[in-house]
Amino acid sequence: MAITGSGSLAISFFVFVISAAFLPKGAAETLTVEGQNLATDNVTVIEGETATISCRVRNNDDSVIQLLNPNRQTIYFKDVRPLKDSRFQLVNFSDNELRVSLSNVSLSDEGRYVCQLYTDPPQEAYADITVLVPPGSPIIESREDVVSEGNETELTCTAIGGKPAAYIRWMKGEEELTGETTVEETYDRMFTVTSRVRFSVTKEDDGMPVDCIIDHPAVKDLLAQRHLEVLYKPEVKIVVTYPEGLTREGDNLDLTCIAEGKPHPHQINWLRVDEDVPPHAVVTGSDLYIENLNKSYNGTYRCVASNAVGEAYVDYILYVHDAPTTIPTPTTNPVNTQDSRAGEGAPQKIDHAVIGGVVAVVMFAILCALIVLGRYFARHKGTYFTHEAKGADDAADADTAIINAEGGHNNTDEKKEYYI
Repeated sequence: MAITGSGSLAISFFVFVISAAFLPKGAAETLTVEGQNLATDNVTVIEGETATISCRVRNNDDSVIQLLNPNRQTIYFKDVRPLKDSRFQLVNFSDNELRVSLSNVSLSDEGRYVCQLYTDPPQEAYADITVLVPPGSPIIESREDVVSEGNETELTCTAIGGKPAAYIRWMKGEEELTGETTVEETYDRMFTVTSRVRFSVTKEDDGMPVDCIIDHPAVKDLLAQRHLEVLYKPEVKIVVTYPEGLTREGDNLDLTCIAEGKPHPHQINWLRVDEDVPPHAVVTGSDLYIENLNKSYNGTYRCVASNAVGEAYVDYILYVHDAPTTIPTPTTNPVNTQDSRAGEGAPQKIDHAVIGGVVAVVMFAILCALIVLGRYFARHKGTYFTHEAKGADDAADADTAIINAEGGHNNTDEKKEYYI
């Protein structure tokens, strides 16, 4: 500070003498006014910011208020600043309050400040200034840059120079991890905090962010992040490019092996479990091609992929079905057909054209039957001839017919009717 401790005491004594001279005669013996009291508040401030100290008096009887620093040096006596530290500035002065601000607060300003009221006996109230110091940016380190799946990795995060000590949390994606924390206090009342976390990694952790989060009252959103790099063995699958559906004798078989890993698989092999691959099978990179299948090729075919981490495989079981049966072409389309590529027991299809032909034939037969029946009933109607006109059929002309017919009427007793 600008003024030594002995000088401050001298100034305080001088100020007290001057103030006593201005007091009314006999006031030194006067008791404190009933109900008069002094109050202040503790202050917490972040380093570099401004702290404000307020000395408040209730029912003041014109007693003098002054503010002292932790070394009992007078900062303000009423509205006068004896201390030569321009960071202290008067904010308000009245009979009931003395308010002073301290700018650009440093850790050395921390301590107990005294509000003093010159009464008999004098009154004091204490304001503790607590200075918060944010830690520096956290530093996150890994024991190894790259780790293989199934192995354990260790990360370390350090927060240097905070006050109070920081609290460190770990997050792996959305999962919170538990770390081991150590706290070290330095010579300048600062703290260094170190946290270590260990966990086993899987292939799903590749590229996963791991956050070291600092919780501290002097700072927000302070963190360090590191992305994991995980090596893992290949993941393998087989895709049947051809045929679609059942594999039958005489067909060709085309299989593709797809393998993904980190690092990328450097080798992909095809083999037949417990047997040799057919001699005319063609392996091109990750593809296996076999033409003109027969049942001797039945078996388990395996695709094996490997990288620096390990190897993995997947199997394809080949079963060759009988070739489709060849049926001579019928004069009419069959009612049901079966897709040769469908699985066994596939539903049969109905040929609607055949059904239409059958219906047409039936309708034609019905129509013919109706015509025959019509002609039959037409020939067997209920018409008849009588002997009344007998002889008319043999007459040479109309007159003879009439005479023959009239002659027929004389023989009325023999009149008969016949149905033909």
